[in-house]
Amino acid sequence: MTLCIAACTVTGVIVRPWKLPEAVWAILGAIALMGFGLISPGDAGRAILKGTDVYFFLVGMMVLAELARHEGLFDWLAAYAVRQSRGSPARLFGLVYVVGAVVTIFLSNDATAVVLTPAVYAAATQAGAKPLPVLFICAFIANAASFVLPISNPANLVVYGARMPSLGLWLSQFGLASLASIGVTFVMLRLTQRAALTGEIRRDIQLPTLSRGGRVAAGGIAITAVVLIVASSLDWQLGLPTCLASLATTAAILILNRLSPWVIAKDVSWSVLPLVAGLFVLVQAVEQTGILKPLIKLLPRASLAAPDATGFAAGSAVALLCNAFNNLPLGLVAGSVASSAHLSPHLTGALLIGVDLGPNLSVTGSLATILWLVALRREGQAVSGWDFLRQGCLVMPPALIASLLVFLGFRFT
Repeated sequence: MTLCIAACTVTGVIVRPWKLPEAVWAILGAIALMGFGLISPGDAGRAILKGTDVYFFLVGMMVLAELARHEGLFDWLAAYAVRQSRGSPARLFGLVYVVGAVVTIFLSNDATAVVLTPAVYAAATQAGAKPLPVLFICAFIANAASFVLPISNPANLVVYGARMPSLGLWLSQFGLASLASIGVTFVMLRLTQRAALTGEIRRDIQLPTLSRGGRVAAGGIAITAVVLIVASSLDWQLGLPTCLASLATTAAILILNRLSPWVIAKDVSWSVLPLVAGLFVLVQAVEQTGILKPLIKLLPRASLAAPDATGFAAGSAVALLCNAFNNLPLGLVAGSVASSAHLSPHLTGALLIGVDLGPNLSVTGSLATILWLVALRREGQAVSGWDFLRQGCLVMPPALIASLLVFLGFRFT
């Protein structure tokens, strides 16, 4: 019964029957589990509290991203990329890729998929460029660059939880693998879109004036990044520092522009919080069925016998499963297994790469990619799940293989 409810809940989150928000299905799943006595209210409450650091992190990043959007920072970045492209669609492609990577690294993959996408679409359309190549960038770089730093993807906090490595250790583990992911994804995207990157685009589009609020938002993002780097180096949890730095930046801009907090708060996707909380309950109930026990026993033994092969197989399997079950619940399961089985950094890191990079195969792989598709539909741009899958089949596997090989080969020789 637990597994049936879990499957229905994940399906509801991904498919959104009757266009109900993702959070509704997660909440209904949690209520059903408690209603059938499959998890006690006390255990459900403790499962929800496990995600406290994740909630703080999400609030901080969502508010900061919405603040930057409201103050025109993303519009300015997208228009600046078009101006600097000097009429070349190929150069524009490269510049947008760099902007997307920077936004993902320092503001998380959700900001790139949700907030940067409309700005890139508007700038590309104004310049007369074919929008689809640069829009694909916003989806693919959001996952490809999402393990450069712990803050680049909320799934990183879910997988590691309180066992998050310090910044120095994180960079030594994932630095080269991240470069491989970003580089191979760029090459594959560029090759698949080469036919659309010919000709010329407008050079003279107007660069919007970056307001004082926009400059303060940019400074706040930089300060937040520094705060998080310091927090990570001190082995602190990242959620509360992220939230406090974001709120301080928001307060400065609200005071500067004499705005009501409601102006920013009304456009933040608050429903993400109950969605994540419901998924924590879901995973706790699945754990209690004992279905994960074989994995908890098998993975450490397999890792001792053949560490590289086990890491590669586990990372690849998780990457594929993300597209069937979404990477957020898969990340929760991976984190639970890693904690219960006391998996080595070798194996946990391979699982994380699968969780972060796997969603580049299909639009159902991550919440960020689903929200990217929603953002496109709002702009009237049609991209079907089949279109994304065809692109993902060419882009994701080479990037995943390269990242896992670099991670395993360079770190564990």
